[in-house]
Amino acid sequence: MIRAAVIGVGAIGKHHARIYSELEGVELAALAEPDEARRQAAARRFRVPTYATHTDLLAAERIHVVSVTVPTGLHHPVALAALRAGAHVLVEKPITSTLAEADELIAEAAARRLTLTVGHIERFNPAVAELQKRLAAGDLGRVFQVQARRLSPFPLHVLDVGVVMDLATHELDMLRYLLGSEVVRLYAETSRNFHARHEDMLSSILRFANGVIGVLDINWLTPTKVRELRLTGERGMFQVDYITQDLYFYENAEAASHWDTLALFRGVEEGRVVKLRVIKAEPLQQELQAFVAAVRAGAPPAVTGADGRQALRLAGLLLESAQQKQVLPGLEVSAES
Repeated sequence: MIRAAVIGVGAIGKHHARIYSELEGVELAALAEPDEARRQAAARRFRVPTYATHTDLLAAERIHVVSVTVPTGLHHPVALAALRAGAHVLVEKPITSTLAEADELIAEAAARRLTLTVGHIERFNPAVAELQKRLAAGDLGRVFQVQARRLSPFPLHVLDVGVVMDLATHELDMLRYLLGSEVVRLYAETSRNFHARHEDMLSSILRFANGVIGVLDINWLTPTKVRELRLTGERGMFQVDYITQDLYFYENAEAASHWDTLALFRGVEEGRVVKLRVIKAEPLQQELQAFVAAVRAGAPPAVTGADGRQALRLAGLLLESAQQKQVLPGLEVSAES
Protein backbone atom coordinates (compact mmCIF):
# COMPACT_ATOMS: atom_id res chain seq x y z
CA MET A 1 0.00 0.00 0.00
CA ILE A 2 1.38 3.40 -1.06
CA ARG A 3 0.87 6.04 1.65
CA ALA A 4 0.20 9.44 0.08
CA ALA A 5 0.08 12.95 1.50
CA VAL A 6 -0.93 16.30 0.07
CA ILE A 7 0.70 19.51 1.27
CA GLY A 8 -1.62 22.41 0.51
CA VAL A 9 -5.33 21.65 0.08
CA GLY A 10 -6.45 24.74 -1.81
CA ALA A 11 -7.95 24.93 -5.30
CA ILE A 12 -5.86 22.10 -6.80
CA GLY A 13 -4.65 20.32 -3.67
CA LYS A 14 -8.12 19.16 -2.66
CA HIS A 15 -8.40 17.35 -5.98
CA HIS A 16 -5.05 15.62 -5.41
CA ALA A 17 -6.41 14.44 -2.06
CA ARG A 18 -9.66 13.22 -3.63
CA ILE A 19 -7.88 11.21 -6.30
CA TYR A 20 -5.35 9.64 -3.92
CA SER A 21 -8.31 8.53 -1.78
CA GLU A 22 -9.80 6.80 -4.83
CA LEU A 23 -6.72 5.14 -6.37
CA GLU A 24 -6.41 1.40 -5.94
CA GLY A 25 -3.43 0.43 -3.81
CA VAL A 26 -3.03 3.96 -2.43
CA GLU A 27 -3.95 5.22 1.03
CA LEU A 28 -4.46 8.94 1.56
CA ALA A 29 -2.56 9.08 4.84
CA ALA A 30 -2.30 12.78 5.80
CA LEU A 31 -2.81 16.37 4.73
CA ALA A 32 -1.08 19.65 5.62
CA GLU A 33 -2.68 23.06 5.31
CA PRO A 34 -1.92 26.27 7.25
CA ASP A 35 -5.39 27.78 6.76
CA GLU A 36 -7.49 26.50 9.66
CA ALA A 37 -10.84 26.58 7.85
CA ARG A 38 -9.47 24.64 4.90
CA ARG A 39 -7.72 22.20 7.20
CA GLN A 40 -10.87 21.46 9.16
CA ALA A 41 -12.92 21.08 5.97
CA ALA A 42 -10.36 18.62 4.60
CA ALA A 43 -10.31 16.67 7.87
CA ARG A 44 -14.10 16.30 7.77
CA ARG A 45 -14.15 15.28 4.12
CA PHE A 46 -11.24 12.86 4.01
CA ARG A 47 -11.11 11.67 7.64
CA VAL A 48 -7.31 11.54 7.80
CA PRO A 49 -4.80 13.26 10.11
CA THR A 50 -4.26 16.90 9.20
CA TYR A 51 -1.38 19.18 10.16
CA ALA A 52 -0.84 22.92 10.16
CA THR A 53 2.62 22.66 8.59
CA HIS A 54 4.46 20.32 6.24
CA THR A 55 7.18 20.01 8.87
CA ASP A 56 4.72 18.58 11.38
CA LEU A 57 3.31 16.15 8.83
CA LEU A 58 6.68 14.85 7.67
CA ALA A 59 7.86 14.41 11.26
CA ALA A 60 4.77 12.49 12.34
CA GLU A 61 3.94 10.32 9.33
CA ARG A 62 5.73 7.72 7.21
CA ILE A 63 4.84 8.84 3.70
CA HIS A 64 5.79 7.27 0.36
CA VAL A 65 4.50 9.90 -2.09
CA VAL A 66 3.75 13.60 -1.61
CA SER A 67 1.93 16.12 -3.77
CA VAL A 68 3.24 19.65 -3.19
CA THR A 69 0.39 21.98 -4.10
CA VAL A 70 1.39 25.17 -2.30
CA PRO A 71 2.06 28.63 -3.85
CA THR A 72 5.03 28.72 -6.23
CA GLY A 73 7.33 30.54 -3.81
CA LEU A 74 7.02 27.61 -1.39
CA HIS A 75 7.62 24.81 -3.91
CA HIS A 76 11.34 24.62 -3.21
CA PRO A 77 11.42 24.47 0.62
CA VAL A 78 8.42 22.14 0.89
CA ALA A 79 9.52 19.74 -1.88
CA LEU A 80 13.07 19.70 -0.52
CA ALA A 81 11.82 18.82 2.97
CA ALA A 82 9.69 16.01 1.54
CA LEU A 83 12.62 14.56 -0.40
CA ARG A 84 14.83 14.74 2.70
CA ALA A 85 12.12 12.87 4.59
CA GLY A 86 12.44 10.06 2.04
CA ALA A 87 9.26 10.72 0.04
CA HIS A 88 8.82 10.69 -3.71
CA VAL A 89 7.53 14.10 -4.82
CA LEU A 90 5.13 15.51 -7.35
CA VAL A 91 5.39 19.30 -7.30
CA GLU A 92 2.89 21.41 -9.18
CA LYS A 93 4.22 23.55 -12.01
CA PRO A 94 6.25 25.66 -12.25
CA ILE A 95 8.77 23.42 -10.54
CA THR A 96 10.22 26.30 -8.45
CA SER A 97 10.71 30.05 -8.57
CA THR A 98 14.34 29.94 -9.76
CA LEU A 99 16.61 27.65 -11.75
CA ALA A 100 18.98 27.31 -8.78
CA GLU A 101 16.11 25.99 -6.67
CA ALA A 102 15.11 23.56 -9.43
CA ASP A 103 18.69 22.31 -9.70
CA GLU A 104 18.79 21.66 -5.94
CA LEU A 105 15.57 19.61 -6.04
CA ILE A 106 16.78 17.58 -9.03
CA ALA A 107 20.14 16.89 -7.37
CA GLU A 108 18.52 15.96 -4.05
CA ALA A 109 16.13 13.51 -5.70
CA ALA A 110 18.95 11.92 -7.70
CA ALA A 111 21.21 11.58 -4.65
CA ARG A 112 18.44 9.87 -2.69
CA ARG A 113 17.19 7.82 -5.67
CA LEU A 114 13.74 9.28 -5.29
CA THR A 115 11.21 10.21 -7.97
CA LEU A 116 10.74 13.91 -8.66
CA THR A 117 8.02 14.83 -11.14
CA VAL A 118 6.32 18.10 -12.07
CA GLY A 119 2.60 18.66 -12.57
CA HIS A 120 2.51 19.48 -16.26
CA ILE A 121 -0.96 18.01 -16.42
CA GLU A 122 -1.71 18.50 -20.12
CA ARG A 123 0.62 15.64 -21.00
CA PHE A 124 -2.00 13.41 -19.41
CA ASN A 125 -4.94 14.86 -21.34
CA PRO A 126 -6.38 11.96 -23.40
CA ALA A 127 -6.72 14.19 -26.48
CA VAL A 128 -3.01 15.06 -26.26
CA ALA A 129 -2.11 11.39 -25.81
CA GLU A 130 -4.02 10.53 -28.99
CA LEU A 131 -2.43 13.46 -30.85
CA GLN A 132 1.04 12.35 -29.81
CA LYS A 133 0.40 8.87 -31.20
CA ARG A 134 -0.75 10.26 -34.53
CA LEU A 135 2.20 12.63 -34.80
CA ALA A 136 4.58 9.75 -34.05
CA ALA A 137 2.88 7.74 -36.81
CA GLY A 138 3.48 10.59 -39.28
CA ASP A 139 -0.20 11.37 -39.88
CA LEU A 140 0.54 15.11 -40.23
CA GLY A 141 3.75 14.71 -42.20
CA ARG A 142 6.25 17.50 -41.58
CA VAL A 143 5.01 19.99 -38.98
CA PHE A 144 5.20 23.66 -39.98
CA GLN A 145 3.63 25.60 -37.11
CA VAL A 146 2.09 25.16 -33.68
CA GLN A 147 -0.36 27.72 -32.26
CA ALA A 148 -1.27 27.59 -28.58
CA ARG A 149 -4.11 29.66 -27.10
CA ARG A 150 -4.64 29.63 -23.32
CA LEU A 151 -7.07 32.37 -22.38
CA SER A 152 -9.19 32.86 -19.27
CA PRO A 153 -10.65 35.36 -16.82
CA PHE A 154 -8.39 36.72 -14.10
CA PRO A 155 -7.79 34.07 -11.38
CA LEU A 156 -8.17 35.71 -7.99
CA HIS A 157 -6.26 32.89 -6.26
CA VAL A 158 -3.04 33.41 -8.29
CA LEU A 159 -1.20 36.39 -6.84
CA ASP A 160 2.43 35.28 -6.58
CA VAL A 161 3.24 34.89 -10.30
CA GLY A 162 2.08 36.28 -13.64
CA VAL A 163 0.49 34.65 -16.63
CA VAL A 164 3.84 33.51 -18.06
CA MET A 165 4.76 31.33 -15.09
CA ASP A 166 1.20 30.24 -14.39
CA LEU A 167 -0.09 29.46 -17.89
CA ALA A 168 2.73 29.68 -20.46
CA THR A 169 4.67 26.94 -18.68
CA HIS A 170 1.90 24.52 -19.72
CA GLU A 171 2.38 25.31 -23.39
CA LEU A 172 6.16 25.47 -23.26
CA ASP A 173 6.24 21.93 -21.90
CA MET A 174 3.57 20.76 -24.34
CA LEU A 175 5.36 22.08 -27.41
CA ARG A 176 8.68 20.53 -26.39
CA TYR A 177 6.93 17.23 -25.72
CA LEU A 178 4.94 17.03 -28.96
CA LEU A 179 7.68 18.35 -31.26
CA GLY A 180 10.58 16.49 -29.62
CA SER A 181 12.70 19.58 -30.23
CA GLU A 182 14.17 22.47 -28.27
CA VAL A 183 13.60 26.21 -28.69
CA VAL A 184 16.53 27.89 -30.44
CA ARG A 185 15.26 31.48 -30.26
CA LEU A 186 12.24 33.36 -29.00
CA TYR A 187 10.64 36.76 -28.78
CA ALA A 188 7.89 37.91 -26.42
CA GLU A 189 5.68 40.88 -25.70
CA THR A 190 3.86 41.14 -22.37
CA SER A 191 1.59 43.67 -20.71
CA ARG A 192 0.01 44.26 -17.32
CA ASN A 193 -3.59 45.42 -17.50
CA PHE A 194 -5.44 44.31 -14.37
CA HIS A 195 -2.94 42.40 -12.25
CA ALA A 196 -1.47 44.46 -9.41
CA ARG A 197 2.10 43.20 -9.77
CA HIS A 198 2.60 40.83 -12.70
CA GLU A 199 1.96 40.56 -16.43
CA ASP A 200 -1.46 39.27 -17.46
CA MET A 201 -0.96 38.99 -21.24
CA LEU A 202 1.68 37.29 -23.40
CA SER A 203 2.21 37.09 -27.15
CA SER A 204 5.28 35.17 -28.28
CA ILE A 205 6.99 33.54 -31.23
CA LEU A 206 9.29 30.55 -30.77
CA ARG A 207 11.62 28.90 -33.28
CA PHE A 208 12.45 25.23 -32.67
CA ALA A 209 15.58 23.38 -33.73
CA ASN A 210 13.56 21.25 -36.18
CA GLY A 211 12.31 24.38 -37.97
CA VAL A 212 8.80 24.51 -36.49
CA ILE A 213 7.47 27.94 -35.53
CA GLY A 214 5.47 28.18 -32.30
CA VAL A 215 2.99 30.96 -31.54
CA LEU A 216 1.76 31.58 -27.98
CA ASP A 217 -1.38 33.64 -27.26
CA ILE A 218 -1.92 33.62 -23.50
CA ASN A 219 -3.84 35.93 -21.17
CA TRP A 220 -5.99 36.43 -18.08
CA LEU A 221 -8.14 38.99 -19.92
CA THR A 222 -10.71 36.86 -21.74
CA PRO A 223 -14.17 36.47 -20.16
CA THR A 224 -14.39 32.84 -21.31
CA LYS A 225 -11.87 30.06 -20.86
CA VAL A 226 -10.07 28.86 -24.03
CA ARG A 227 -7.55 26.01 -24.06
CA GLU A 228 -6.66 25.21 -27.66
CA LEU A 229 -3.73 23.84 -29.63
CA ARG A 230 -3.34 23.73 -33.42
CA LEU A 231 -0.60 21.98 -35.36
CA THR A 232 -0.32 22.72 -39.07
CA GLY A 233 1.70 20.47 -41.37
CA GLU A 234 2.00 18.90 -44.79
CA ARG A 235 -1.18 16.84 -44.60
CA GLY A 236 -3.43 19.30 -42.82
CA MET A 237 -4.06 20.50 -39.29
CA PHE A 238 -4.75 18.91 -35.92
CA GLN A 239 -6.81 20.89 -33.43
CA VAL A 240 -7.04 20.02 -29.74
CA ASP A 241 -9.52 21.40 -27.25
CA TYR A 242 -7.93 20.65 -23.88
CA ILE A 243 -11.16 21.34 -21.98
CA THR A 244 -13.55 19.13 -23.94
CA GLN A 245 -10.76 16.65 -24.82
CA ASP A 246 -11.78 16.78 -28.47
CA LEU A 247 -9.31 16.18 -31.30
CA TYR A 248 -10.03 17.16 -34.89
CA PHE A 249 -8.09 16.62 -38.11
CA TYR A 250 -8.59 19.11 -40.95
CA GLU A 251 -7.32 17.41 -44.06
CA ASN A 252 -5.26 19.00 -46.80
CA ALA A 253 -7.12 17.37 -49.69
CA GLU A 254 -4.35 18.16 -52.18
CA ALA A 255 -1.75 16.34 -50.11
CA ALA A 256 -4.14 13.48 -49.38
CA SER A 257 -5.02 12.97 -53.04
CA HIS A 258 -1.57 13.45 -54.56
CA TRP A 259 0.98 12.52 -51.94
CA ASP A 260 4.10 13.31 -53.91
CA THR A 261 6.61 16.13 -54.11
CA LEU A 262 4.75 18.09 -56.80
CA ALA A 263 1.51 18.09 -54.78
CA LEU A 264 3.01 20.40 -52.20
CA PHE A 265 3.79 22.99 -54.87
CA ARG A 266 0.12 23.10 -55.89
CA GLY A 267 -0.75 24.48 -52.48
CA VAL A 268 -3.30 23.53 -49.87
CA GLU A 269 -6.91 22.58 -50.49
CA GLU A 270 -9.71 22.13 -47.98
CA GLY A 271 -10.57 18.50 -47.38
CA ARG A 272 -12.45 16.40 -44.86
CA VAL A 273 -12.85 17.36 -41.22
CA VAL A 274 -12.62 14.33 -38.96
CA LYS A 275 -13.40 14.22 -35.26
CA LEU A 276 -11.09 11.55 -33.93
CA ARG A 277 -12.08 9.09 -31.24
CA VAL A 278 -10.70 9.96 -27.80
CA ILE A 279 -11.48 7.94 -24.67
CA LYS A 280 -11.99 10.75 -22.17
CA ALA A 281 -10.62 10.69 -18.64
CA GLU A 282 -9.65 13.10 -15.87
CA PRO A 283 -6.08 14.29 -16.61
CA LEU A 284 -5.18 14.72 -12.93
CA GLN A 285 -6.28 11.17 -12.19
CA GLN A 286 -4.10 9.95 -15.07
CA GLU A 287 -1.19 12.06 -13.82
CA LEU A 288 -1.30 10.78 -10.22
CA GLN A 289 -1.80 7.21 -11.37
CA ALA A 290 1.28 7.50 -13.60
CA PHE A 291 3.27 9.01 -10.71
CA VAL A 292 2.39 6.14 -8.38
CA ALA A 293 3.11 3.58 -11.11
CA ALA A 294 6.57 5.09 -11.74
CA VAL A 295 7.33 4.96 -8.00
CA ARG A 296 6.24 1.32 -7.77
CA ALA A 297 8.30 0.33 -10.81
CA GLY A 298 11.33 2.42 -9.94
CA ALA A 299 11.01 3.89 -13.44
CA PRO A 300 11.54 7.47 -14.63
CA PRO A 301 8.37 9.60 -14.42
CA ALA A 302 6.58 10.83 -17.54
CA VAL A 303 7.57 14.40 -16.66
CA THR A 304 11.03 14.65 -15.14
CA GLY A 305 12.51 17.35 -12.97
CA ALA A 306 14.62 18.33 -15.98
CA ASP A 307 11.43 18.83 -18.03
CA GLY A 308 10.05 21.09 -15.33
CA ARG A 309 13.31 23.02 -15.18
CA GLN A 310 13.31 23.59 -18.94
CA ALA A 311 9.75 24.95 -18.91
CA LEU A 312 10.76 27.29 -16.07
CA ARG A 313 13.90 28.41 -17.94
CA LEU A 314 11.99 29.17 -21.13
CA ALA A 315 9.33 31.07 -19.19
CA GLY A 316 12.10 33.16 -17.65
CA LEU A 317 13.48 33.87 -21.11
CA LEU A 318 10.06 35.03 -22.31
CA LEU A 319 9.91 37.53 -19.45
CA GLU A 320 13.48 38.64 -20.18
CA SER A 321 12.76 39.03 -23.90
CA ALA A 322 9.71 41.17 -23.16
CA GLN A 323 11.66 43.34 -20.74
CA GLN A 324 14.63 43.81 -23.07
CA LYS A 325 12.48 43.97 -26.22
CA GLN A 326 14.92 41.62 -27.91
CA VAL A 327 15.02 38.22 -29.58
CA LEU A 328 16.85 35.81 -27.28
CA PRO A 329 18.56 32.46 -27.91
CA GLY A 330 16.64 29.54 -26.48
CA LEU A 331 19.42 26.98 -26.14
CA GLU A 332 21.39 26.89 -22.93
CA VAL A 333 25.11 27.43 -23.39
CA SER A 334 27.45 25.76 -20.92
CA ALA A 335 30.40 27.62 -19.39
CA GLU A 336 32.80 25.22 -21.12
CA SER A 337 31.49 25.82 -24.64
